[in-house]
Amino acid sequence: MEVETPAHQRRAPQPCEDGQTSATSRALRNPLLVVNFILMVVGTAGGPLCLRAYFLYGGNRKWLSSFVQTAGSPLLLVPLYFSFRRRRVADANGGAPSLSTMTKPSTGSSARFFLMTPRLLAASTVIGVLMGLDDLLYAYGLAYLPVSTSSILISTQLAFTAGFALLLVRQRFTAFSVNALVLLSVGAAMLGMNASGDRPPGVSAAQYGAGFAMTLGAAALFGLMLPAMELSQARHAARAGPGAVNYALVMEMQLVIGLAATAFSAVGMVVNNDFHAIPREAREFGLGGQSGYYLLMGGSMLVYQCFFLGTIGAIFFGSALLAGVIVTVLIPITEVLAVMLFREPFSGTKGVALALSLWGFVSYFYGEVQRANKANRQADKAPGAAHLDP
Repeated sequence: MEVETPAHQRRAPQPCEDGQTSATSRALRNPLLVVNFILMVVGTAGGPLCLRAYFLYGGNRKWLSSFVQTAGSPLLLVPLYFSFRRRRVADANGGAPSLSTMTKPSTGSSARFFLMTPRLLAASTVIGVLMGLDDLLYAYGLAYLPVSTSSILISTQLAFTAGFALLLVRQRFTAFSVNALVLLSVGAAMLGMNASGDRPPGVSAAQYGAGFAMTLGAAALFGLMLPAMELSQARHAARAGPGAVNYALVMEMQLVIGLAATAFSAVGMVVNNDFHAIPREAREFGLGGQSGYYLLMGGSMLVYQCFFLGTIGAIFFGSALLAGVIVTVLIPITEVLAVMLFREPFSGTKGVALALSLWGFVSYFYGEVQRANKANRQADKAPGAAHLDP
């Protein structure tokens, strides 16, 4: 199983350089980025639907719904094991492994199972705790908001990502990105003014307002975590060398982030007595009873793991802003599925807010393409070493 990218195929991320856009342009042609995009499609479309179904059919445990978003992270041990075997065989044989040597035990290898340094481990743990808090805020929001409304609010993470990327990784703003931020903000404001016509049955105005605020808080925190992940990778590359940042390391980061977030949620579940309440909640669940309950929990774990792995992969192959853009452009898929599966109302105000979100995405993406083309033209005009006089 191939899970590593050779160093010559990808430049390590650098936080303070002008070539970020050209790096993103090159990354768009990487097939592994396509794989991560597919993972993000599965997670972005399926995750909110799974959580909303949990609340609609009798679930009421916010800490539990936060827990299942990252509890599937141990699944990453499987590809990490195959990656380790590949490195061990390559190290023992002094070259790339073949299909025959991959199935044979090797001796004399100094390959490590985990590639993370203590500093990167600490940074990933802190990001994981933030992710646990973000999951909790998001779960509270989905408990009281329709999926279609929550998804549009989450799209504002692009604005927060751009702002934090400017502060943490020196991502430059353009007129197009500023326009995108304004459009996303206006869309969220429109939803806030239309709160009375979008409140689900049985949800009070105070609960709706709390869900609205917590979803925006989740978007802001998610917008902080994406540049923080990019910065962690860049600093690790600066200390250990560009070749030290590969896809296996990215999966290790996601594993640590997921475990830290899961531990954060588990503590909340213990305090809230959620573990003891799970059997009773499963018996009373309105969608398939106990079997449907546990199937939904397992599916949520798998779907959200796809999302988080795809997100950190998009950061690895592109940038934090690229990951934020992908999340935003997938909103219509979630919107359509929510209307079809849950019969959620889709008002004209919500349609305008969605249109503004998509307009903001197009504006940002067009600006990035323009900047990438400009960078490529400047690179073509620059004299190469072969053309310099001795």
